[in-house]
Amino acid sequence: MPGSKSPKGLFAARKLRRKRKKFRWSDIYYKRKMLGLDVKADPLEGAPMARGIVIEKVGIESRQPNSAVRKCVRVQLIKNGKQVTAFLPGDGSLNFVDEHDEVIIEGIGGPEGRAYGDLPGVRYKVIKVNGVSLKALLLGKKQKPIR
Repeated sequence: MPGSKSPKGLFAARKLRRKRKKFRWSDIYYKRKMLGLDVKADPLEGAPMARGIVIEKVGIESRQPNSAVRKCVRVQLIKNGKQVTAFLPGDGSLNFVDEHDEVIIEGIGGPEGRAYGDLPGVRYKVIKVNGVSLKALLLGKKQKPIR
């Protein structure tokens, strides 16, 4: 087989496997996964949700062509002390969240690990406040516990 780079033959399996292992590292997705780069850079450390304390309420202006002030909160995560910005979904949900409240955040559902929609730099959303679902508070089904 002139010109063939890969070994052929009855006893070539070990060599083929080694070459495949070696050249997989040139695949960017494989390399990032094996080196754990995405998990290292992720404030949630690969977890689906995280608990944090509200530091301040912020209004973030939406990107063009929209024009609005989206209500968000700065949250300090309990497990590693990192600070992230989380979106407050729903009409009037800012009234249910105060500083020093304990919230649970999750990914907002844009492109994986990236911002969502017209919110620049916001990758997470609040789903619970002091152990009560934000949706239940908005619908008036539950009261926020006083801590």
